[in-house]
Amino acid sequence: MDKTSAILGGAYCVVVLLLISIFIVSPSKLDSPYQITQTNPFDQLITKNTSLSLADLFSQSDQGVVQVIVSKTNDSSTERDLGSGIVYDTDGHIITNNHVVVDSFKIRVIFHDGKSFPATVTGTDPYADLAVIKVDPSSYVLYPLILGNSSKLRIGDQVAAIGNPFGLSGSITSGIISQVGRLLDPPNSSFSIPDVIQTDTPINPGNSGGPLLDMQGEVIGINTAIQSETGEFSGVGFAIPSNTMKRIVPVLIQTGHYEHPWLGITGISVDPDLADTLQLPVQSGFMINTVVSNSSAAKAGLHGYNKTETINGTQYMVGGDIIIAVDGHPVTNIDDLLNYLQDQKSVGDKMTLTIIRDSKTMQITLVLQQRPDQF
Repeated sequence: MDKTSAILGGAYCVVVLLLISIFIVSPSKLDSPYQITQTNPFDQLITKNTSLSLADLFSQSDQGVVQVIVSKTNDSSTERDLGSGIVYDTDGHIITNNHVVVDSFKIRVIFHDGKSFPATVTGTDPYADLAVIKVDPSSYVLYPLILGNSSKLRIGDQVAAIGNPFGLSGSITSGIISQVGRLLDPPNSSFSIPDVIQTDTPINPGNSGGPLLDMQGEVIGINTAIQSETGEFSGVGFAIPSNTMKRIVPVLIQTGHYEHPWLGITGISVDPDLADTLQLPVQSGFMINTVVSNSSAAKAGLHGYNKTETINGTQYMVGGDIIIAVDGHPVTNIDDLLNYLQDQKSVGDKMTLTIIRDSKTMQITLVLQQRPDQF
């Protein structure tokens, strides 16, 4: 198989599509193969800056991780997919991936002690691959896990994943934070998920929707995808950060969906090689290729390419605006722009872009629209 990036149990190509947005991670097989008040065990064990052993981390977290078993229809047949989930609160809400529960007609949740309960979908966000499902809170004592602050992660921090790889319930693996702020590109999509955590913690089909934990026992991400040639873990895994979950999950519980802001441009990151090749006035930034009609960018008057040039056999779209800052924050590449949009902005917010047009620096302010399903 060619090099691909697999949603835990599926596969997709890791190619940055360079669009200003975010989208879903598509369904997989293993993920096809998942009003009682109770003291949270973390409250007694965790103090600030106290690191747990992996054994203590598992014993105090396993009660808050569930297996999610999903029955889905595929044409005329029925399939059973497996994933994981994170207990969010004592009201019965459980966080998992959208690709775990999409197209489901029956969901069951199995807790660490083997007890099983039906669940229903409360809300989904395919653009961030997040979903909230719910069990009857009166049927079981629930132990929510704590969502930590993913913005404090450092490259090299030790982390652990708990989930149900290949349906093997209650499994823990450990590793480190390999990088942060990655873009995750689903298949057949013009949107990307920004600000994603990269980890070398072994995660496999069935881990989707399970927690990535720091050594204080807080959830700093939800395991979502792997980069692999085989569909199994090969050293690179991805997790949606907890701060993204904090923004989106309460809205999913309240309204069932989440509105993402959207610029409506495509383009390419500027690096020194590209700048030298095209003789650009800057060595970094984001050069706009196209502007989508009636988008926020179009209404603000941003310009896309106006001609093509072929250099050393490669055709380039040139003449578009080059974005070098957003609200005063430097933009060196597409990641900076997408991460800022994801973390700091909502639909209806104003945003000021500093651009270079015809070698002149200028500022353009626009109002962010809701991302359409398609354009």
